[in-house]
Amino acid sequence: MRETEIAPQRIAKALARAGVGSRRDIERLIGEGRIAIDGTPLTSPALNISSLKGVTVDGQPVAGIAPAKLYRFHKPAGFLTTARDPAGRPTIMDILPAGLPRVVPVGRLDMNTEGLLLLTTDGELKRALELPSSNVPRVYRVRAFGEVSQKALESLADGATIDGVHYGPVLADIERRMGHNLWLIVTIREGKNREVRRVLEHVGLQVNRLIRIAYGPIGLDDLPPRMADEIPEADLRTLKAMLKPAPKPAGRG
Repeated sequence: MRETEIAPQRIAKALARAGVGSRRDIERLIGEGRIAIDGTPLTSPALNISSLKGVTVDGQPVAGIAPAKLYRFHKPAGFLTTARDPAGRPTIMDILPAGLPRVVPVGRLDMNTEGLLLLTTDGELKRALELPSSNVPRVYRVRAFGEVSQKALESLADGATIDGVHYGPVLADIERRMGHNLWLIVTIREGKNREVRRVLEHVGLQVNRLIRIAYGPIGLDDLPPRMADEIPEADLRTLKAMLKPAPKPAGRG
């Protein structure tokens, strides 16, 4: 059941939770005059609201805040993780299966990266999962060209600074060798832009296939390409619990 009465909060946060889009999307919509309250377009996102009654986007009422839903989607290579592309390149929105509610992607997979992409109806959940501090592990199967020692891969567990950008600990293990190509299992926790590709290039490998196979407790498993399904509530609760900050150590006395 959707709630229209809410605790006082900024309108961008409330509309993100209602699945309208990210906070940045909503600020853009406000700037374009497309969000109104009781027929009066908003001119600034600096507004606290305690109800979504009378709030419209492009003249359509906002239905309210429903419990967050999370979906897994098997993204194939060749599609951008965005709602639209000014250059007209294909996006995931062109291939999402019919029947999904309005969803926003959690983070991005590069155009040529495939595998598990999470989609959610809740912009606040999206934001929480995307923060580098979320510390949720993302696991990839990687095919890469080149030669590397296990010792060099193990050095990535201490993190690496590449072209002035610091990357946190990366766990990388060789799964098998196929001629001059390697298959590796790589786990990261920050999810910075092109992180897997850059850290592997740092140790002399050229990534030629990248597949995300897990995001926290959620696995890609045997979900076919271009298909999506809803994450069970138990797995969603587990994922949310991983976002909680670790308790501070007790003081010595």
